Amino acid sequence: MSFNKQDIYKALETITAPGEGKSLIENNNVTNVVAFGNEVIVDVTISNPTLQAKKKIELEITKAIQTTVAANIEVKINVKVEKPVTKENPNQIRGKAIPNIKNIIAIASGKGGVGKSTITANTAICLAKMGFSVGVLDADVYGPSQHIMFNVEKEKPLSVKVEGRSKMKPVENYGVKLLSLGFFTNPDQAVIWRGPMASKALNQLIFDADWGVLDFLLIDLPPGTGDVHLSIVQALPINGAIVVSTPQNIALADAKKGVAMFQQENINVPVLGIVENMAYFTPEELPNNKYYIFGQDGAKNLAEDIKTKFLGEIPLVQSIRESGDVGHPVALQKGTVLEKSFQDITKEMVSQLLKRNKNLPPTEVVRITTMSGCSSIKK
Repeated sequence: MSFNKQDIYKALETITAPGEGKSLIENNNVTNVVAFGNEVIVDVTISNPTLQAKKKIELEITKAIQTTVAANIEVKINVKVEKPVTKENPNQIRGKAIPNIKNIIAIASGKGGVGKSTITANTAICLAKMGFSVGVLDADVYGPSQHIMFNVEKEKPLSVKVEGRSKMKPVENYGVKLLSLGFFTNPDQAVIWRGPMASKALNQLIFDADWGVLDFLLIDLPPGTGDVHLSIVQALPINGAIVVSTPQNIALADAKKGVAMFQQENINVPVLGIVENMAYFTPEELPNNKYYIFGQDGAKNLAEDIKTKFLGEIPLVQSIRESGDVGHPVALQKGTVLEKSFQDITKEMVSQLLKRNKNLPPTEVVRITTMSGCSSIKK
């Protein structure tokens, strides 16, 4: 049987790099391949210095080549141990792009309870209704809720084979693909993980998933600033972030910290804008009255102070909470005032994303055109 180097590289794509969650080829562990006659020499680098790791990678490479290329090939493997070197370009957002995902938006909040997950779910649905292909990654490790909001809490992601590797297939509902740690945890037990454990779980959801082709991947981050946030911005090329807040001063103070986190020099993720949730309350019996329970224009004023776009406001309405609780986000209700509120915020976000993609080095720019107040994909 004749074979060439490309056959060997294809076989090595089926092997996962130790502790990386990516193949040897994706992770650039294979430095050289020589194929001549009936012999193959593979030079590979690993970061794990143990003898066990070295023997394991040697066995896996040999098995992969002899199984997928030819059983009688003599395989020689040179394993070199070295620490991974990361080359950073200060002019680009850090991270490794996920193939076929064009824009990644992080949705964050300085504190919990301000409706970040509600904004994420309804924004995703608005994007899907506008014709975009959308996914949501629920990265709120300690309080995942997107599986409940999308009415798929009893579902489980299936395992699919992609180019010889097992990957998770996101659960889909309302035209949105979803992965959440809520699919894998017991709802009656608290998730008690240290930072590295949480980061490892998120890496699996990100890189071991078959997201397919997406125009947008929305990431529902945990509240505050911490290990998970740093892991996400280091792992992925985030195109932009949205910060959600309620109008009161204590929430705004935390929202300001959230914006500052993304704007740090070593993170440098563009903040597309601020959303004000629970902006005011209007009783059904007094439809012309607005009661500013938590204060008026707090997030709007904060956006002006820190020179960030104010994306819009969402009122405090009982049906928003009820719709989320039963897994039918309110943006699905056609022709309502609330649907329009979420649509307006989503269109403003897309508009800010257009400016970001025009003015900053792109990860991979989505070609979006804006026509008559609506956004569409330019194929």
